[in-house]
Amino acid sequence: MLLNILSVNNIAFTIIGYPMSYIEFIGTVLYLWSVWLISKRRILTWPIGIISVLLYMILFYQIRLYSDTIEQLYYIGASIYGWYTWNKSPKDKGQITDVKFSKQREVILWISLTLVISIFTGFFMSRVHTLLPIIFPEKASFPYIDAITTIMSFSAMWLMAQKKIESWIYWILVDMIGIWLYFVKNVKFISLLYVILLIMAINGLLMWRNAISNRVNE
Repeated sequence: MLLNILSVNNIAFTIIGYPMSYIEFIGTVLYLWSVWLISKRRILTWPIGIISVLLYMILFYQIRLYSDTIEQLYYIGASIYGWYTWNKSPKDKGQITDVKFSKQREVILWISLTLVISIFTGFFMSRVHTLLPIIFPEKASFPYIDAITTIMSFSAMWLMAQKKIESWIYWILVDMIGIWLYFVKNVKFISLLYVILLIMAINGLLMWRNAISNRVNE
């Protein structure tokens, strides 16, 4: 029964001609909830996010977005770390209060690492079906584009766990690329999700900036 529900082919309902699987729908709802919680600086974002990550990991493997599949393993570890770090942060009415900007040299370092690792990851993922055919039996789709969104997401997740406001800028770029990528892969609901996430990321950036401004003005 559980394996049936987790199959991308098990359709919960159809919306505007698009067949919505149970795994895609539940993962999407939980993911949106976790993003809303993180924009509000609420610690509950981490356990909710972990559940959504597990569901998306299964979904991405089934549609052969292998970089995204591996990415979810990182998210689980980063979410556990973020949960631990945020739990130790000072709070006001349940919201963490010590969000901050990165130093300029940190920004340059993260951008450089993101670009270099993305190139190497894309090269590897474009050949992963020949290197590990048992695990990845078919050629990866859009390996370089998929890789750069993966590495950018890695950076964003780590920066978010560190409560750095630049994480939202990374998420905005990832969302913009994701809107196109998932539409082309015919996972149209996730493409629509990324439109919503783009709006939420912009809102999260503004909310965190306001939190910093309010703290400075106190």
